[in-house]
Amino acid sequence: MKVLLDACVLYPTVMREVLLRVAGQGLYTPLWSERILEEWARAARKLGPGGEAQARGEIALVTAAWPKAVVPPSPGLESRLWLPDPADIHVLAAAIASSADLILTLNVSDFPRNILREEGLERDNPDDFLRGLWQEHPDKVEAAAATVQAEAERLSGAPWPIRKLMKKARLPRLGKALEQAWAERA
Repeated sequence: MKVLLDACVLYPTVMREVLLRVAGQGLYTPLWSERILEEWARAARKLGPGGEAQARGEIALVTAAWPKAVVPPSPGLESRLWLPDPADIHVLAAAIASSADLILTLNVSDFPRNILREEGLERDNPDDFLRGLWQEHPDKVEAAAATVQAEAERLSGAPWPIRKLMKKARLPRLGKALEQAWAERA
């Protein structure tokens, strides 16, 4: 399955890390455009003076790890498209140009299902998407989440219960499912 990742799911860090580690497990193929990556870098300015520079470093690492994920622009495609928020048309255009199956976004209202279906696309939010993948491939998703949790704990120097970490990352349903599954095995 080919999934176009909107900028809002590439930034914040924990969400992106879980998504890309799951992709690294072979559960889907991630896609994005240069413009989506640029939106991620600009959004990171909120972190302060070094936020954008840090994001650009992370973008370089992500593009090196996923060199085939960058979707080249398709001239003229955007001009025939319509969405409620014209600023999101480039996301739809990238999904169409890459023959994606799905757009993964937090801005679901900006991507009406009827418009996406006309283009052969679906959309989902990261929490439902990852929870669905976990239901089908629990070991792979749990391994990805555990790796992200360990890194969060290493960087912060403090414990991060999985449910709390996933909730902070806007993945509450996944966090609850992981917490329950891990508690049952303990």
